[in-house]
Amino acid sequence: MKQLCLFLALITLTSVSQAQTKLTPEQLWKFGRVTGLGISKKNQHLIYSVSIPNAVENKSIRKLYLMATSGGEPVEIKNIDSVLINSKISKDGKYMISTRPAKMINVTGSEVYPDLPKSNVFIYNSLNYRHWDTWEDGSFDHVFITPMVNGVPDTKQSKDIMPNEPYDCPLKPFGDDDDYIWSPDGKHILYVAKKKAGTEYALSTNTDLYEYDIESGVTKNLTEDNKGYDVSPAYNKSGQLAWLRMKRDGYEADKQDIIVSDGKTKQNLTSQRDDIHVESFKWSRRGDSLYFIAPINGTLQLFKVNDPFATKTPAVIAQVTSGDFDVNAIVGDVDQTVFVSRTDMNHAAELYKVNLTTGALMQMTHVNDAAYATLGMAKTERRFITTTDNKKMLVWVIYPPGFDASKKYPTLLYCQGGPQSPLTQSYSFRWNFQLMASQGYIVVAPARRGMPGFGTQWNEQVSKDWGGQVIKDYLSAIDAVSKEPFVDKNRLGCIGASFGGFSVFALESQHEGRFKTFISHDGVFDFKSMYGTTDEMFFENWEKGGPYWDKNNAIAQRSFSQSPSNFVDKWNTPIMIIQGGRDYRVPIEQGQGAFQAAQLKGIKSRFLYIPDENHWVLSAQNALVWQREFYKWLDETLK
Repeated sequence: MKQLCLFLALITLTSVSQAQTKLTPEQLWKFGRVTGLGISKKNQHLIYSVSIPNAVENKSIRKLYLMATSGGEPVEIKNIDSVLINSKISKDGKYMISTRPAKMINVTGSEVYPDLPKSNVFIYNSLNYRHWDTWEDGSFDHVFITPMVNGVPDTKQSKDIMPNEPYDCPLKPFGDDDDYIWSPDGKHILYVAKKKAGTEYALSTNTDLYEYDIESGVTKNLTEDNKGYDVSPAYNKSGQLAWLRMKRDGYEADKQDIIVSDGKTKQNLTSQRDDIHVESFKWSRRGDSLYFIAPINGTLQLFKVNDPFATKTPAVIAQVTSGDFDVNAIVGDVDQTVFVSRTDMNHAAELYKVNLTTGALMQMTHVNDAAYATLGMAKTERRFITTTDNKKMLVWVIYPPGFDASKKYPTLLYCQGGPQSPLTQSYSFRWNFQLMASQGYIVVAPARRGMPGFGTQWNEQVSKDWGGQVIKDYLSAIDAVSKEPFVDKNRLGCIGASFGGFSVFALESQHEGRFKTFISHDGVFDFKSMYGTTDEMFFENWEKGGPYWDKNNAIAQRSFSQSPSNFVDKWNTPIMIIQGGRDYRVPIEQGQGAFQAAQLKGIKSRFLYIPDENHWVLSAQNALVWQREFYKWLDETLK
């Protein structure tokens, strides 16, 4: 009997030990990545894909699945044509729409001078000569309409509906096939484009919805009255249109609202909700309501608008879900159930169904459950601290698995990018809080100035003042959490990317000995150089208030005075700098300048240069090098 008890005890201890295995970068890059694709034609099945990274081959393997909407075991399928409606074929089956590059401008030496075919020269006469991670080659993605003959597209008869136009659809760099759609009656094609070229393109966000008439060949601008973004058009079954809108030209992070139109009138459904910035939306299957996702109080949640064309003003908006998780995509609906993608700081995306009456969520896919069963989970905690200007600020605190309050832990201040992007319960495969916590770090992640979900004023207080209150918010967050006895104040680090990388550079000169190490990825170091080499000038003009050479512009002059490069004399703390070679949003000289400054000052520093990556790190092996160097640096400088 005693031997049996001992045996059972050993099994229990082994199970507990296995459950507390810490997450590693290698494990992280084996997780399946789940994407909801839609609901089947007969509303019986949920269709989704799973991509599994293969680090050895440095690529991903993608598989397609269907599952009954009531649940059950998934079934692998080879293609989705038989189960999902092809939205790119007109309702009557006569035409298909697609996109492909169309050559509009000659920019190479061999194109301008045909007698010099071996030249390697690019000739530009305006800005937008490079964008995100690609140099302009004179080709633009256009929408083509192709007749269907016996169910097969006759490509010889394809027609460019954007002839001779040096504009892109889908929009670059992040547009997709939702940027061009059919009207329900199949008589019109609606597409998204920013019909500006060169320097004018780089200065503006004025994106419009265009309606192309199949019969007449005439194109009409449906949103000419709005000077900011008009994107993401979608029709319901009745031909009523909804899309996302920002009002102000040049402001990429303006409040984003849902507009609906029945062809005669327009209504802004979310204008009266100051705390709502819509991330995405979807019509209900019946077309009588809209679902949308918006950040709220540090999470992304699902909302619903019943009868969008009701006479009530403002529209009645109901929040469907709540909790410490993110609803990050809407897949579709069946009856009183909506299918969504959900994440939290411990779990990558899986698909759930939401009960519209109760808001309860039930997990549908379980792609990574077996992996999670062996891992210790990180505890996440909400804290609200008082800032230096007496505001309440949400701070996420993430604790290591098996956290013991009697011990002291090294702690990382995480600085979010954007600057106006929400810090929520998302799951990143690079800036992964569970992975950080699993290596024994407490993570402090403040929802500082500039984040949607806390009202428009809070969101806008970062613009034109990058070095102001937002930097104080960071210090308020780390100071508040550092009062806890389990935080080792002698082992504090600061990390971040993009605007977060800028924040790292700024805090390097202002931390007054708080931090022992810094890591900055694709961060803005020198404001003048950034203004002279970045791609989207509307961003710089809005965020800085104007060009640095305008000496009469007090706002711009204050902004440029806050450049981290102006305060390198105060740098004295070890710093690792990471830079993507194809990042044209925050170009390479930003990382180079910061590393060179640190080296010439004799500061322990490291430069991680990734030539083939843009503002992100997308390939598996590059990402694993990133992770290993990240934690290697922390081991060297913090532990």
